[in-house]
Amino acid sequence: MKRQQDQHIVVTGAGTGIGRAIAFRMAAEGAKLTLLARRIDLLNDVVREIVSNGGQAQAISCDIRNKKSVTDSFGQAAEYFGPLRALVANSGIGGPNSAGEADRFDDLIQTNLVGTYQCVRAAQQHLIVDEKPRSLVMISSCLARFGVPGYTGYCASKAGLLGLTRALALEVAGERIQVNAICPGWVDTQMARDGIQGMADAMGISFDEAHKEAMKAVPLGRMSKPEEVAGMVAWLLSEDGAGVTGQGLDINGGSWMG
Repeated sequence: MKRQQDQHIVVTGAGTGIGRAIAFRMAAEGAKLTLLARRIDLLNDVVREIVSNGGQAQAISCDIRNKKSVTDSFGQAAEYFGPLRALVANSGIGGPNSAGEADRFDDLIQTNLVGTYQCVRAAQQHLIVDEKPRSLVMISSCLARFGVPGYTGYCASKAGLLGLTRALALEVAGERIQVNAICPGWVDTQMARDGIQGMADAMGISFDEAHKEAMKAVPLGRMSKPEEVAGMVAWLLSEDGAGVTGQGLDINGGSWMG
């Protein structure tokens, strides 16, 4: 029996990168998947691949910054596949911000922190009620652990998710709902590649040179793969992860050892 056989799991931001890898891993674990993101075309590609391999998945276009969009999407998800066993709140945006008229701080907070909060609260309303644990997992970042110049919005939003995780874990522990966050470091995704390119442009060096420079701060000297983060999610949602709640779990090649 697969570990998540016929369990309904919602994954946000599942069209690309880490979210896409999580969707495929959860499908391999036997889950029924609802995939949410703004770009329905990317979600549909993931759904087609999952279904072609015998899995069950649906795609719903959702802007997590819009409370009504979130509420409607989770209601639609539950109507189609039934109550949720878990939510993996992965949707988010990255990049720098700076003071001035073009400051992206509000957008980063509204998407990464407020949007995730809205998804978590919507998921709570549709969690299955039985004798088994339910899970709410948020994808934070190692930048929740330390500051990076020029990334005030991203660092603040991801650090906020850790506070949300701890408080909510206490709030819902009596209902046997586990709440955790995962804090990836550099992961080989387009977002990471954009970050490396930004470093390269700022330093006047090539992408490869910037990549080598970035990896100097990573003891293992490598980026994680999206599939490795997905593996941590799979463990956390399995029986092996029972009893883990209120935690920020780090997967960053040793760039943060707290």
